[in-house]
Amino acid sequence: MSAHMFATAGQPHCPFMPVFGAPAVMFERGLGTELWDTDGKRYLDFLSGIAVVSLGHSNPVIASAVSEQLNTLLHVSNFFANPMATKAALAINELMFEASGAHGQVFLCNSGAEANEAALKLARKFGGRGRHVVISALGSFHGRTLAALAATGQPAKHEPFQPMPDGFRHVPFGDLAALTAAIDPSVAAILIETVQGEGGVIPASKEYLQGIRSLCDERGLLMMIDEVQTGMARTGEWFGFQHAGVVPDVVTLAKALGNGFPVGACWAKQEVAAVFQPGDHGSTYSGTAIAGAAICAVINQMRDINAPVLARDKGLYLAEELSKVAGVVEVRGQGLLRAVELGPNRDAKAVYLELLNQGVVTNAVNATSLRLAPPITVSIAEMDEVIAKIATVLAKGVGLSATVA
Repeated sequence: MSAHMFATAGQPHCPFMPVFGAPAVMFERGLGTELWDTDGKRYLDFLSGIAVVSLGHSNPVIASAVSEQLNTLLHVSNFFANPMATKAALAINELMFEASGAHGQVFLCNSGAEANEAALKLARKFGGRGRHVVISALGSFHGRTLAALAATGQPAKHEPFQPMPDGFRHVPFGDLAALTAAIDPSVAAILIETVQGEGGVIPASKEYLQGIRSLCDERGLLMMIDEVQTGMARTGEWFGFQHAGVVPDVVTLAKALGNGFPVGACWAKQEVAAVFQPGDHGSTYSGTAIAGAAICAVINQMRDINAPVLARDKGLYLAEELSKVAGVVEVRGQGLLRAVELGPNRDAKAVYLELLNQGVVTNAVNATSLRLAPPITVSIAEMDEVIAKIATVLAKGVGLSATVA
């Protein structure tokens, strides 16, 4: 965190480990799509904590459910059960059955990385000794714990932590032939995102995902889909895999599942989940009552507002209107997970910083693209306000290379 923030707070130095870059803003309050910093300045949050607060900041329904649970039961160990965790698991299983037609079971955890770690262990147990390799895509992101990082297809992120765990292969995203060539008898599973969020908001084609499903069926592999960023209505369906009409064997969830409360989930078909035995996996905070309350409240409210339809319709509006802005080369993505491509002559980070200065929170997901992921509850007026500010910033030539400017 930048030094002046801690100096203002009376701190001589940053109290956090230096794993994040210095932030430009300290936020202290949020409501719906709006955020306010410690100076009282208003922002529109078009990142949602990276697709997390899909039902808006300080959502009163979720806050009430969590608060009530805090005053009832917070936590018991996994030697025992609690009603809220059971309700949460049933709610996730019901959603997955509606989306896939498959009966399954869920492991509750605290983050997307933890959900993916559970999936990776499940794949190894499913495959057995000598059949433990997981194939994932270059450009993918599956978390920063060691195995999830090894599955992540970004070699630069591996380098500081070499040697990485073995048993992982990476192939070009969208290249079914390369994926097929990488499969041998040691492979147990394929782990894929339906939209590469950290990779630049790149959607997988329907044909690619259907091809992976066919390959897994032919070779006896698990099709594991990382829906941490895309799941829970973000793409205009409950889950990204629904756009391709495929049925995965394993699905990982987090982010919007708790609307800011730290939760995660690894779901698997019953016959796949059955390979786990007591003691194979676990977590002290797996299925706490308080996390269960958050999950149930999120799913119930998303059902009440028909969140997938809202994300689809608002996402189409956002994409269509942004496409009309001078300086926007392309708008890609699904639902309310979008990237605004600015072209090779425009520095996305400079645009992001100027938008932040203008009170709009986005993210430079790569050198030439902005990522937009507003809450599903965002209003048309708020979208129009942000579109107008993007148009103004681009019209000023912010981020243009000197040769173009």
